[in-house]
Amino acid sequence: MSAKEQTGILLIADSLTICLTWAAYYLFRVRSGWLTLAIEPDFVVPMIAVYLFWVLLFFLVGLYRPWYAKSRLDEITLLFKTTVVGCLFLFFAIFIDDQATATQTNSRLLIVVYWAILFGFVVTGRLVIRSIQRRMLIAGVGVHRTIIVGSEMKSRELYDEIEQYPALGYRVVGFVSIDGQKFEPYKSIPVLDSHRNLNTLLSKNEIQDVLIALDSSDHQHLLEIIVSCNSYNVGLKIIPDLYDIISGQARTNQIYGFPLIEISPQLMTPWEESTKRAMDVAFSAFVLIVGLPVWALVALCIKSESKGPALYKQERVGRDGRLFKIYKFRSMRLDAEAAGPQWANKSDPRVTRVGYWLRKLHLDEIPQLWNILKGDMSVVGPRPERPVFVDQLSKEIPLYPRRLKVRPGLTGWAQVKHKYDESIEDVRKKVQYDLFYIENMSLRMDIKIILSTISHTLLGRGHT
Repeated sequence: MSAKEQTGILLIADSLTICLTWAAYYLFRVRSGWLTLAIEPDFVVPMIAVYLFWVLLFFLVGLYRPWYAKSRLDEITLLFKTTVVGCLFLFFAIFIDDQATATQTNSRLLIVVYWAILFGFVVTGRLVIRSIQRRMLIAGVGVHRTIIVGSEMKSRELYDEIEQYPALGYRVVGFVSIDGQKFEPYKSIPVLDSHRNLNTLLSKNEIQDVLIALDSSDHQHLLEIIVSCNSYNVGLKIIPDLYDIISGQARTNQIYGFPLIEISPQLMTPWEESTKRAMDVAFSAFVLIVGLPVWALVALCIKSESKGPALYKQERVGRDGRLFKIYKFRSMRLDAEAAGPQWANKSDPRVTRVGYWLRKLHLDEIPQLWNILKGDMSVVGPRPERPVFVDQLSKEIPLYPRRLKVRPGLTGWAQVKHKYDESIEDVRKKVQYDLFYIENMSLRMDIKIILSTISHTLLGRGHT
């Protein structure tokens, strides 16, 4: 079952349970005689409004992301928290009105009654759907074509674990050895090839999931496997004792007490990605237009202090390795890179006096809003880097190219969590934060980063 089909089925189930909840609540509130109402409230229009509210909220908190082989308890826990917060908002915003002569005690009871009906109905609907999905997976319907990459002993141990839980939905089609190590087929599952040829194996065998079974000390091979899978839409699952290698970057997947560390192939759902793009365009257009007099004044200040254009453009690497020209207000002398490309540092002597304040207040980045409007960048994402540094860092930090899976950003998680780059270790730390953002991308996280960036700017915490 595809992710779209799964989302569609859940949406239908939630639609039914949310509307049934409203009907049951309406009967209790209006028809039971428990409350005295001056005017009988409408049934249809509020039901539509409440339905749209819940569907939007469920989307925002991630309840329509694929829950393939995930714990039902985790889903119920998220539903519990979401419905509690949502019900409190609804009652304060909508349900308590002047039509009802209910006491404060009755109002609190109404909240509890509506929440209990909603939670019970939605959970029941989803458990039914998940039970049907589980039975289908056990029957072999909708299972994912999977390979296990690793050493012979670890691979066999992992296969034995998976074999005990067919509801995980993994159909192992073969093993992949490390560096061409020879080991025999196991339980009629063949050894396909070496991990050096993983790119060919993934496309040839239409693989959907890659399970990595390595010793915790085998860091280099783990990174090679992740890099090989980076260009393919496959799920990557890693046995937990390797968590220290990618600490903070991945979501934890656990079902039937069987934990795996997951690197998700779908960074954002299509609706979230579309919403993110719409927010990027609206924000960029608003700031550019409203602040136009300020930006003109900034340009005049730059021109009055030093020779050269007010705007500075430079080639950067964007999503999927595409090159584009980034725009900034010039904050350095015109001959700043006469000796060749080099990283800026916190007290860089090439920075002009006007440039110092531009960088201090992050105003030098404003022209990049034009890059955002063009689609080269997003408001939130890993900062774009120059091709020469991307090549250098890709060799020194194997996971670095994964940053290119998303549009680069005006600001990012690394910018609000870490200091200025002054060494390769600073870059490594920022890459870790970037990878954490990529594996946990959401609109909620974008909003959090934007608010943190505004706070940093207002407090003048310096250029990042």
